Amino acid sequence: MADATEPPQLNGRDRRALRRQAHGLRPVVQVGAAGIGPGLVHALDVALRDHELVKLEIAHEREERRLLADELAARTGSAVAGLIGRMAILYRPAEDPERRRVVLADSAEAGQ
Repeated sequence: MADATEPPQLNGRDRRALRRQAHGLRPVVQVGAAGIGPGLVHALDVALRDHELVKLEIAHEREERRLLADELAARTGSAVAGLIGRMAILYRPAEDPERRRVVLADSAEAGQ
């Protein structure tokens, strides 16, 4: 699992770029009635390590979804890029800069 690394700091432009990239993704993790357990956190951590940007489905009441997304982000060292309905989008860049596949808005403009 992720250690207590600092989560990425995202501005509005970064969040929009990440939501746009996550649009076609399917949820890889579901938070069900059992809530957040060690197995779920581990599965999310592995998905973030492998993909950097993941979508998860939170099957809880509206008021709880933001709290659960924030808790999962804190426990995996990631950032919440968006919360749309029951779907949450989490982002954690790969530790090795050469393995990073997700492009943020600022770095995309730097290449132009």
